[in-house]
Amino acid sequence: MSANDRKPASKATASSDAIDTGLIADLAKLLNKSDLSEIEVQKGDLRIKLARTMTMAPVAHAVHVAAPAAAPVAAAAPATALPGPGTGKIDASHPGAVASPMVGTAYRRPSPDAKAFVEVGSVVKVGEKILLIEAMKTFNEIVAPRAGTVTAVLVEDGQPVEFGEALIVIE
Repeated sequence: MSANDRKPASKATASSDAIDTGLIADLAKLLNKSDLSEIEVQKGDLRIKLARTMTMAPVAHAVHVAAPAAAPVAAAAPATALPGPGTGKIDASHPGAVASPMVGTAYRRPSPDAKAFVEVGSVVKVGEKILLIEAMKTFNEIVAPRAGTVTAVLVEDGQPVEFGEALIVIE
């Protein structure tokens, strides 16, 4: 086989000064298939270095908490038997509790001079806006997951809330 019978790996390898793009493609495939973050190859004066930019994806941690057995709620218990705003005596395992889907600041009103979305005794429909939670400068609407009567509002306007914290009770 003579030198004229050999096919170059790519058009770029036809001249001695060109870079072998086939080699680079092979190295890139190797980099993607492996756990390596970079590959460096040197042949004579030619040096090729490929590096992968590593980014850390946010990791969500699932927290499993065993819920205590729910105590039976007396049917004739008045709405005033439930704690008032900010007391946090009801946890998210309460059957009528609406839990916070995120960490943020809860707002009971659309603006400081407006009336609250809901109060104790308000009758709500599924999907009706009951609160706002501000997280990372974004206001997220919290809607009623079920129809019923609001029997407790557990947060104050402007109060910080945690993920899973009971916000409102709808029965």
